[in-house]
Amino acid sequence: MEIKWRLRALPAVPLVLALLAATGCDSTSDAGAKPAAAPSSTSVARVCAEPAAGPAKAPAGAVTVDPAVVGDLAAKTKSNPENTTFWLRPGKHRLEPDRYAQVIPKKGNSYLGAPGAVLDGRKTNQYAFGGTARDVTVRHLTVQGFVAPHNEGVVNHDSADGWVIEHATIQHNSGAGLMAGARQRVRASCLRGNGQYGMNAYKAGGRISGLVVEGNEIVGNNTDDWERRRQGCGCTGGVKFWAVDGADVRGNWVHDNRGAGLWADTNNNDFRIEDNVLEANDGAALIYETSYNAVIRENTIRRNNRVEGRRSADRGDNFPFATVYLSESGGEPRIRARTDKIEIYRNVLEDNWSGITLWENADRFCNSPANTSSGDCTLLVKDTDRCARPAIATAPLYADCRWKTQRVDIHHNRFVLDTSAVGCTVKCDRMAVLANYGTYPDWSPYQGERVAEAITREQHNRWHDNVYLGPWKFVAHDPSRVLDFGQWQGTPYQQDAGSTFRARDGG
Repeated sequence: MEIKWRLRALPAVPLVLALLAATGCDSTSDAGAKPAAAPSSTSVARVCAEPAAGPAKAPAGAVTVDPAVVGDLAAKTKSNPENTTFWLRPGKHRLEPDRYAQVIPKKGNSYLGAPGAVLDGRKTNQYAFGGTARDVTVRHLTVQGFVAPHNEGVVNHDSADGWVIEHATIQHNSGAGLMAGARQRVRASCLRGNGQYGMNAYKAGGRISGLVVEGNEIVGNNTDDWERRRQGCGCTGGVKFWAVDGADVRGNWVHDNRGAGLWADTNNNDFRIEDNVLEANDGAALIYETSYNAVIRENTIRRNNRVEGRRSADRGDNFPFATVYLSESGGEPRIRARTDKIEIYRNVLEDNWSGITLWENADRFCNSPANTSSGDCTLLVKDTDRCARPAIATAPLYADCRWKTQRVDIHHNRFVLDTSAVGCTVKCDRMAVLANYGTYPDWSPYQGERVAEAITREQHNRWHDNVYLGPWKFVAHDPSRVLDFGQWQGTPYQQDAGSTFRARDGG
């Protein structure tokens, strides 16, 4: 699951996604919390099927855009000043028939679609909205049929800051439907059927901060199946986050994406992922990779990872590919965030292919040829070249040159597994904390079982006070150590204190 490819304020709006039944807990250390109950399938609204209608008349002072005039939107944007509001009449709006034709907004521009207003790239134009202008708003507009190249996006192509995307439908485009900049708000929108990602939160040459993704339906993305076209690219899913410092991902319905639902990869920090419904994604519901400090709470996670999990099992792989997968990610008090650990609590995981895996690749560290996020180092070491022998074998570099899965607290969750519903007999029933045997490169100070011992016993990774229904098994240290519940709770692992286990109740 590791990556080989690196890419190049408003008042709150009413959510169109009804949130899960909340338990009222805001603390990330509520030891008395009870596992949440799974909501019914009616607890999410269909944003894509029932989009909120835009204004039927042009707001006062708005510039009206005519769909009968090809290129009218781009031309009027160019000829009007900053902070102009544009109202797009009902109908299909088109750009000039040039692949690079696009709308280049000015600072503070707003684009409002009337009911039935569509900006259509006709499989000709690569980008819909680009440029570096800040604080642009796109509301009530459907954007479709654009052909952005691999790893590029259609709306906010250049990752400008402060954009607001609300009640929009961004669908059936190549590449990513939407890129992201700092302080971007994506709310109550439909990101559907895009070729690579629904949204690619990546900013060339900088980090993204203050990102909000709230109340959206993110469905059916990666239609071009990029993992098969470029094996191991790590470049697919509903939403991908890169080097985002501070994100709130809440109240979304993320489902039926080809690949992972949500994937945060490479030096992300300070995420809150809460009150989402993540279901029926081909791969993991959530991957948090080489990243830091997150709260993952009160999500409903069901029927995920059945395609990719089964595929790995069928080829004989005994790695516990999980529905929630933490890869070289953990809490780090030295990096400023709203929490100093990764806390996973009050979630319901139901009938997925396996559960939660905490993983660390002993060969993946700064300056190692095995680091698939090539050129990147941890947030604790700015100069990758420092991670070299002999200094890397001593403090502080021995600890700081390696992304570590540490300080992960998994509690008050409900894990339900009915193997007949999942359609499996083996390898779909795993909860795991493990690493590989370090071998590479020959100067690595992490060779042998050092990392496996650390992640399993020394890095404060802890399960407790959970409920297990169904025939769960547990993997510790390495893939060969498959344990029953008693062994998992006993010495030396001593996991899941205060948890309950009923093997027959899952189905």
